[in-house]
Amino acid sequence: MLLLISPDSVEEALDCAKAAEHLDIVDVKKPDEGSLGANFPWVIREIRDAVPADKPVSATVGDVPYKPGTVAQAALGAVVSGATYIKVGLYGCTTPEQGIDVMRAVVRAVKDHRADALVVASGYADAHRIGCVNPLALPDIAARSGADAAMLDTAVKDGTRLFDHLAPDVCAEFVIRAHAAGLLAALAGSVQRGDLAALTRMGTDIVGVRGAVCEGGDRVAGRIRPDLVAAFRAEMDRQAREHAAGVPTAG
Repeated sequence: MLLLISPDSVEEALDCAKAAEHLDIVDVKKPDEGSLGANFPWVIREIRDAVPADKPVSATVGDVPYKPGTVAQAALGAVVSGATYIKVGLYGCTTPEQGIDVMRAVVRAVKDHRADALVVASGYADAHRIGCVNPLALPDIAARSGADAAMLDTAVKDGTRLFDHLAPDVCAEFVIRAHAAGLLAALAGSVQRGDLAALTRMGTDIVGVRGAVCEGGDRVAGRIRPDLVAAFRAEMDRQAREHAAGVPTAG
């Protein structure tokens, strides 16, 4: 399981660089613009320059509307700025067909510029609260559009978490569907260390966190701390060892 950490500034990216041995992907977002809020192109460039060259940089392009052209241009901006994982939150898509329209446009825009970039179709575990596409439709949307990964996050950041909206067995079904389609499966949404046993068991490929590695657990006002990143990775590694050894895990 890969660990994706989301700084929202160059200063936080430098904190991530101090903990680079403990993380796998640096994800650029702007939390005050939403769960998958897009940051500025120059911030993506500066963060790309600030973190080790062997660490891929991911960038969100926003909680997007059903406007394929607009979103395709945003995605191109992210990859031109140095991101190699491009995440699209299908916030304004109410049907799978709309999601596919947006993601096909994104895939073409991104891969025409950089063929080895990875495109991530992101949905929301709490989709019922905002009226967007069903979370379990995301793997099919991603596969049919030519994307590389399907992801779930939470849209409304009110203290509720991934498993508050989707039970672990439903998340496991999401992972199964993603893998059956040849996709990576990523899960986020106020994930805490206590969730790692379940995420490990279900075979999650990427876990995305911010609040869990911020001071005070506050994703907006708190700052990422390298020691919290290291502690989170240590628990990931412990769960992975126990799962590989067949040891029953808590959670």
